[in-house]
Amino acid sequence: MKYRQLTKEQFENLHEEFSKFLATQSIDVNEWNTIKETNPELAEEEMNLFSDIVWEDVLNKTKFLEHFSPQAINLFKCGDTIIERIVIKTTKEIDFLTQNGYTWLLENYGSDEVTLLNGKKEYNSNKNAEIFDLIEKGSTISDGRLYQFFEKIIS
Repeated sequence: MKYRQLTKEQFENLHEEFSKFLATQSIDVNEWNTIKETNPELAEEEMNLFSDIVWEDVLNKTKFLEHFSPQAINLFKCGDTIIERIVIKTTKEIDFLTQNGYTWLLENYGSDEVTLLNGKKEYNSNKNAEIFDLIEKGSTISDGRLYQFFEKIIS
């Protein structure tokens, strides 16, 4: 398995897609139920394969990630060969995880209490594996508006 198996909730949300995936392998509902009961290892393999396909599709489409913590925000722009990062930190006792903290940042990003850092690097090995690792560590896929906002301020 390349990534990780989708959660039960994710499988439920992708029920139709999973059914189509099984159909491409000539597995209908009755046969799937039999496989789950008589050959759980094969069922697990099928679920893992489907999970990797879904993750690969999601990761291929990921352009921006965000990771919020109380005193720092990490914003990522995922290019084809390079990942760019903007780090926003504060020395003030503000919690960026709250609406008040986020609003404070948008009103005070130019103050001495806010530090903006940026950098970029080539992916170490596999682009999608690195993006997946960031997601597993708490980053969320975003539309990039916050990254682009701070990118303009830095440049």
